[in-house]
Formats: sequence, C-alpha cells, structure tokens
Amino acid sequence: MNIARGSRRVHYWLAICVALPTALVFATGVLLQVKKQVPWVQPREMRGSEGGPVIGFDRILEACRSVPEARVEGWSDVERVDVRPSRGLIKITAKNRYEIQMDATTGEVLQVAYRRSDLIEDLHTGAWFHDAAMLWVFLPNGLLLLGMLLTGLYLFYLPLAVRRRKRRQSAAQPGGGTSAR
Repeated sequence: MNIARGSRRVHYWLAICVALPTALVFATGVLLQVKKQVPWVQPREMRGSEGGPVIGFDRILEACRSVPEARVEGWSDVERVDVRPSRGLIKITAKNRYEIQMDATTGEVLQVAYRRSDLIEDLHTGAWFHDAAMLWVFLPNGLLLLGMLLTGLYLFYLPLAVRRRKRRQSAAQPGGGTSAR
C-alpha cells in the first residue's frame, strides 16, 4: 500500500471517529466566544454603585434567599460568589445555575438570570459527561484531529508536488517541453 492511499484511509476513518465530539467542541466553542455578547449564554454584567464592596456575607445570603428561582436556602446552595469592585457588583451563582447580580454597596438585587455558560463550558471540555470523558474521549479526539490535520496537509501537498515534478521533467527534456504541432 502506498502512502497516499494509506493517508486517505486513515483520514477517512479518523473523520468518522472524531465527527461527533468535534461538532460538539466547535458548537460550544462558538457559543463561548460570544458569551459576553449573547445574554442567552451568560447574563450581561450590570453596574452597581461606585466604591468597593460594603455589604457582608449575611446580607448576600439574605438577598439570595429572596430570589425564589435561585432556590438558595443556605451557603450549600451557592456555587460561587464573584466580587467585581470596579463595577460595584457582586455576582452569586447558585447550584441550579441562576445568577444573582447585586449592588456591592446597597445590597440591592440588580438582575436575576439563568447562566448557561458554565454548562456550555462543561460540554466543551467533556466534564459534563464524566471526568474520565475529558481524558478518554476529548483528549484522544484532539490527538485524532491532529492526525487528520497532518494527513490532510499531506493529501493537499501531494498533487502539488506531483505537478511540480512533472513540470520539472518536461522542462528538462530536450526542446524545453514544447511540442511541435
């Protein structure tokens, strides 16, 4: 079997193996690229009062409890608290993916919205499926894509090299490769 035929076969079968995981990575990657511009993916970041954070954690938890869709009863229902002093903002992400944005000075709830970017990121990395999926599906998928890139470049280069070789051979022949009619 020659290298070109082997490359085509490898390229063909690798394409089938990587199609679904690659489509998922591409689609979620596009969504993550525009997450700051598309509120459906990640809520727009509001702006609170000027100055640094003044309110305490007890006030933050109280504000979270006042938002029914977040279903926060205690700190165990909170995924993370993100403080943005330059924007006067505190963002609280509940375990059910609702994001509560509140003024860091007054404690006023500025916005409540569902945050999909974390779910999309977990799908993008494979963490949503299982921790092992990142290592045993998405890492091999990346390596297979590298193999496809290399075989694809070879298959792209091969016809160019053949044409160049034919031109050189015809130029090296007596008469410069021109034929008389």
